Amino acid sequence: MKPTLFILAAGMGSRYGGLKQLDGVGPNGETIMDYSVFDALRAGFGKVVFVIRNDFEDDFRKVVLAKYQHNVPCEVCFQSIDKVPAGFRVPAERTKPWGTNHAVLMGKEVINEPFLVINADDFYGKESFEILAQFLTNVAGKQGQYCMAGYRIGNTLSENGSVNRGICQTDAEGFLTDVVERTNIEEIDGKITFKDEQGHAVTVPFNTPVSMNMWGFTPEYFDFSQTAFEQFLKVHGNEPKSEMYIPTVVNDLIKAGKVTCKVLDTPAHWFGVTYANDRPAVVAKLKELSEQGVYPAKLF
Repeated sequence: MKPTLFILAAGMGSRYGGLKQLDGVGPNGETIMDYSVFDALRAGFGKVVFVIRNDFEDDFRKVVLAKYQHNVPCEVCFQSIDKVPAGFRVPAERTKPWGTNHAVLMGKEVINEPFLVINADDFYGKESFEILAQFLTNVAGKQGQYCMAGYRIGNTLSENGSVNRGICQTDAEGFLTDVVERTNIEEIDGKITFKDEQGHAVTVPFNTPVSMNMWGFTPEYFDFSQTAFEQFLKVHGNEPKSEMYIPTVVNDLIKAGKVTCKVLDTPAHWFGVTYANDRPAVVAKLKELSEQGVYPAKLF
């Protein structure tokens, strides 16, 4: 059974602006998402599912799906504010959906095999898809054995400002024990630092694993997510900006002893357009990878 690639493409880039998922940054106008789909197909994934917003479905089908549909089976599902369980209401002042794990939950009706969750606007690198594809292929038919790509923090920084990252803590076997969101991470004088809760600078090694929202799950994760969402709404449902994130749900499941999550080290360099000024560097990196033969001149 081949795993499925599940792409979270419902968000807007608040710092960058616009539908950056549809921004052509490759040598022939490819989107970052095009590279993810290409890498996933050559790593052995068998289907691609996108979660998007209803209001840009037409553009998405014309610009994105038209490229892929002859290469791989594709499905689309939709994230919206009003997709909540029976008995819950949406606050009138809420304007955004309920976060990344709510987006994942939207795939419940169309995904029945191990699946990999990624962001549409992040470049993950072919090595990461290969490593996680192997893990997900091996856990087909099993339950509660999850994984995530553990990026080396030094391979995930921006030259144009500080970043936020989920720093991972693991046990002796490399299984995730916690993800702690850290802010204001940047390299200063050759050292990578972040600000702790008291605002003090803390230095971490270059190879410290961080989460870039590249998670591997088996299908029962949807049932766990449904339960978690109902509990979340009971506590935070009346808050206009509350969101339920993937690391929070995974952390809770690990601490409850229901699942394990293997942190899979990847040598790949992550990059994305966090800031508008990141775009020229992304364009240059993709051009270089094409010239090196890592990617063909035309992906699809």
